[in-house]
Formats: sequence, C-alpha cells, structure tokens
Amino acid sequence: MAMICSISNEVPEQPVFSPASHHIFERRLIEKYLEENHTDPMNGEPLDPGDLIEVKSSPLIRPRPPTATSIPAILKLLQDEWDACMLQTFTLRQHLHTTRQELSHVLYQHDAACRVIARITRENGELRETLSNMKPISMLPSQGIGLPSEGTPSLFTPGAPMETGEQPADTATPKLLQPESNFSSITEDVKQRLQQTSSYLTAERKKRGKKPPEGLANPDDIQDYEMLESHSGLHSAGTPGILCLDMSGDYSHVLTGGVDKNATLFHRPSEQIVTSLKGHSKRVNQVVLQHQKACAFTASADSTIRMWECPSGECMRIVKAHDSDVTALSLHATGDYLLTCSLDRHWAFIDIESGTIMAKVASETSNSGLSCGQFHPDGHIFGTGTSDSVIRIWDLEDQNNVANFEGHQGSITSLAFSENGYYLASAADDSLVKIWDLRKLKNIKTISLDEKYEVRGLCFDQSGQYLAMAGSDIQVFLVRQWSMLQKFKDHNSVA
Repeated sequence: MAMICSISNEVPEQPVFSPASHHIFERRLIEKYLEENHTDPMNGEPLDPGDLIEVKSSPLIRPRPPTATSIPAILKLLQDEWDACMLQTFTLRQHLHTTRQELSHVLYQHDAACRVIARITRENGELRETLSNMKPISMLPSQGIGLPSEGTPSLFTPGAPMETGEQPADTATPKLLQPESNFSSITEDVKQRLQQTSSYLTAERKKRGKKPPEGLANPDDIQDYEMLESHSGLHSAGTPGILCLDMSGDYSHVLTGGVDKNATLFHRPSEQIVTSLKGHSKRVNQVVLQHQKACAFTASADSTIRMWECPSGECMRIVKAHDSDVTALSLHATGDYLLTCSLDRHWAFIDIESGTIMAKVASETSNSGLSCGQFHPDGHIFGTGTSDSVIRIWDLEDQNNVANFEGHQGSITSLAFSENGYYLASAADDSLVKIWDLRKLKNIKTISLDEKYEVRGLCFDQSGQYLAMAGSDIQVFLVRQWSMLQKFKDHNSVA
C-alpha cells in the first residue's frame, strides 16, 4: 500500500512518521511547517523535528510527465536541451576569449616590469662598482679615518696615502712569467732556510707546551658569540659571490676574491674599500694577504697567479705556473714562498720575491686534478686534496709523496693543519669532515653533516683548540672532544 503525505496528498520521497498524530508526512514539508508553528499540523500538539521517525521505503520512481510520453515530445525535449547547451557553450567561449585577452595584457605588463627591474639591477650594480672604485679612503679627512691606529701593524707604509688600485696611465704592464722561462730548482740555500724555519717553529711550539695561551676564549664564551659586522657591496652586484677571503695578522684588513674576476682589499675599522685588484679574466678562486711584505696574491680560473702591491693595487707580477684553473694558494711559514695547486694535476713552489717557479710536481699515480692545498705550520711538509677523494702529504725538500689518506667520497674541498702540527682536518663533497692523526697516519674522527651539506672551508685557530667549518652555515668545534660549540646561520648561501 502506498503511503500518502497528509499535507500534499502525494507519495512522499522521504516519508517520516509523526508520533503525535500518527500521520505520514514528506520530510521537507513537515520540517518547514515545524520551523514556523512547532506543532503537529493534524492535531496541534507540540512536535519537534527531532521527534520525527524516518520510514524506510522503496525508492520512488515517478512516471514520466505527459509531455515525454511520445517520440515527438522526447525529440522536442532533446532539441531544447541541445539549444541550451549551445547557448551555454557560446557564453563560455566569450568568457574564455575575454580572460585570454586579460591574461595576455597582464603577462605583457609582467614582462615589461621584469625588464625594468633587470635594467635597474644592472645599473645599480654598475653604480656600486663605480662607487667602490672612487678612492673612498683618500676622500676622508686629512687625519685619516681609515688608517690604522698608531703602533698597529699595517699593510701601509707610514705616511703613504691609501690608493684604490687604479694604476697610472704610464704604469708598465706587469711581466708574464712563463714556467719555461722562469723555472729553477730548490737550491741548497733555500732548503737550509726551510729546515731552519721548521726547526725553530718546532722548538717554539715545545716551549709553549700544551698550556693554552693567555686570553684564549673558553668554550662557554664561544657559545655566546654572535655576529658583530656584516659588509656588502665589496664585489659587483651583476655577478655576485665571494669565493675566498684572507685577513691580515691584526684583523684590520680583509682580502676577498669573487666571481666578478676581482679581488677587494677592505679596511674593517673604517669600513672602507682600500683597493680593487683587477686583471684576472676569470673568477678568483683563492687569495692570500702577506701582511709583512704589504702585498697580496690571487689565484684564478684563468690559470694565473698575480702578485699585487698594497695599498696601491698595482699588479707587480703575473706567474703562469699552470695550464688549468689554479685552485689553491698557501703561504709558507717563512713568508717568502708560495704553494699553488691546479686542476692540471701539478703543485708549484714559487719564490715571492722573484716570481721564480722553484718546483712543479705532479703525482705519478693519479690523473686527477688538485682541488686544494695547504702548508703544514712548520712548512716542511704540505697536503694536497684531489678530485678523486685522495689526500696526499708531500715532503717539500725532496718533492716526494710521503703519505696518502683515503676515506672520502667525492672531491676534497678543504684542508687545514692544526697549529700543534699533529692533526689534519679534511672536507669533501661527501658531507663529511675527517680528522687525521699525522703521527699515527690514520683517521681518528669523522664528523657527519647533513646530507648534501657543502663544506667550503676549514680552519684551526692559532692555539689549535678550536676548529671552524664554513658551509651553508659556520660551525665551531672543540678539538679532541670534537663537539660543536656554536653555529652561525647569518649567511644566505654557502659560506
């Protein structure tokens, strides 16, 4: 028996039962009625929508309307639906065409804005570079704001003005020294001096003993360290990126090398650029600041080493000791000799005074280029890192490979000897820092970093108590315990 709604007298789609009047209703009709009256429509007794009881019934199949009971009527319905679809499609096409025009206009405006931004950025970089070369120090008051305080070791001759490195028009072009025309061997006098320097430094180290020097910061102090200074605009904004840096002994001057093919000498106390060293044709991979001789050295991917006079910025000499990118520079403990490494597999030993290449050696067992190099504090031995993950220790006098350290996976990116001469720290593209004991010739500690962490620099402090590591951040470790004391996250890219 079919159920009939007491309100509409039709078969309900969703029948419900009223416990107040025992009648059947269509749910949507009774709920609308209860929203206004709150009583049963049949007997007037109070009734709440929650009191309604749903009645389960078979789905209602309504008969076709009279207009759809014949083939002509069905065809008429289909024709009407088709016309409606076509009209809707036409409207959508109009909307799509309008939207495309608006999007095209917006994209044109965006492209024009990007062009303007790129032009402004380029002009801004050019203006910054021009400003950095406008002899900022010489424009300071006569008392010399940018000059170091009296009695402080300086790169500058007393009384000499600080120049920006722009050479006079009549300055001769520096002589390019080729290895074939400027090559000699390590003489006995040089070997004797190297030996004397090594013996003296070893003896001095033994006198100092293991007692930390006075004034050395303790681990608790280092944990409280924070950034004090930040300097930008040292290199071209058009080709940003500082690849290397070195500091003078009194920390007053910083020498940086960049992707823009230039090196910049910066005076920290006055926050002024002293000079820009221009001449390389490719990026500057490594820099060294020789504080005692008031000169600087730069190594570039153009396969040359340049020697500069400071503060004039004049290029004194160009040494062509390699046939590929020069990847490393290291100053000998005497301060008179320079170690260079290159992707051409060779390392070279150069006399700073004359620019003479006193030795040029390649490993006989490897065809991989040298990615880094560093002198031992005594200067008697040095280490080189290769792109095939091997660290080689060399005897300088005999020019022999005396030891090899293997264990990294990937190109060696940095080497650092501890001041006491016992430890060697190495980093590679495998996101590991390994500590090697030079007495036992073995790995004593491996520091694992985050995956794909790039280590670009390692450095022990002068006391040998702490090891600093530069990558996407800067971390400081306590030697022997090898625990991390501090992490600086002020850089936005690999440091």
